[in-house]
Amino acid sequence: MESMFAIIAKELGVKPGQVESAVTLLDEGNTVPFIARYRKEVTGELQDEQLRTIEERIKYLRNLEARRQEIINAIMEQEKMTDELMASLMKAVKLQELEDLYLPYRPKKRTRAMIARERGLEPLADMILNDTVTSGNPLDIAREYISEDVPTPEAAIQGASD
Repeated sequence: MESMFAIIAKELGVKPGQVESAVTLLDEGNTVPFIARYRKEVTGELQDEQLRTIEERIKYLRNLEARRQEIINAIMEQEKMTDELMASLMKAVKLQELEDLYLPYRPKKRTRAMIARERGLEPLADMILNDTVTSGNPLDIAREYISEDVPTPEAAIQGASD
């Protein structure tokens, strides 16, 4: 894989050493105007615009690499990593490409409806939704759904309503 310095150098048409010098100065806390005016000899005469581009691109590429590692670790934890997927993740050059590759492996957000289903309240929810509770008190019907997660009939009705 190409280094970040080489990628930026190719984009700007400069030498990787110039990019590396500029990034080192930026990482030390120097500002773009300071580097452009007082450190031209270190960066090989890079202009303000080039330095700003380097600053933006190095932030983006570092963020891309950090996200790549997060995604790789998350997929490895799920034990779903394949050689093909790893190769695709390593080839990705845009953040959106990484996110698109990660989408099928991203954990789903739990909604209140999902929680109600997990608690076994779906049949009660169907009865309430379809208005099929014709006889008896709804609380009596909800008593059948009391469990460790659903302590009261009122909680069962509330959960089913979600």
